[in-house]
Amino acid sequence: MKSITLLSALLLIPGFATAQAPESAGASAAALQPKVIEWRRDFHRHPELGNREFRSSERIAEHLKSLGLQVETGVAHTGVVALLEGARPGPRLALRADMDALPVTEQTGLPFASTATGEFRGEQVGVMHACGHDGHMAILLGVAEVLAERRQSLAGSVLFIFQPSEEGPPEGEEGGAKLMLAEGLFQRYAPDAIVGLHLLSN
Repeated sequence: MKSITLLSALLLIPGFATAQAPESAGASAAALQPKVIEWRRDFHRHPELGNREFRSSERIAEHLKSLGLQVETGVAHTGVVALLEGARPGPRLALRADMDALPVTEQTGLPFASTATGEFRGEQVGVMHACGHDGHMAILLGVAEVLAERRQSLAGSVLFIFQPSEEGPPEGEEGGAKLMLAEGLFQRYAPDAIVGLHLLSN
């Protein structure tokens, strides 16, 4: 995973680019890269299907709380939302990452490959992060850490949204972005804009 991905996400934050020299932002992203890679591999090793992201949710919330963010859990069952307030006035930007894995048996042979299984449509199946959501979660945690360290120079606020069940909830269940909105997420936090990302397979 390249630090440029983390840097690109950081530069979307209102006031961040003006308050921090690009070299400083790049250095912060590069310094955090080993931790982001470690998080990504941990999420990859322990994938969870939609509405079942219990371990992922717990680890995400634990780290966000350690940064001093205002954290809400149990959003749309297993989602996590955290708010970082900057020291200066400004807009509220939401950054979103998806959390769920796919019903796919991993055959990569990687040292951090998934051996997880889960129930999908009444059958036991392999479970794998085959669509980049492990990387998305890790990157967003990295952005949260860098910004939390610089909240005194941050204009506005940043809402971190970890969305469960992006691939769709299990049959007979509600979930995902639709349920987050139905529960009033944007009424509670009212972001001015929302940004997501998606990794390429290479």
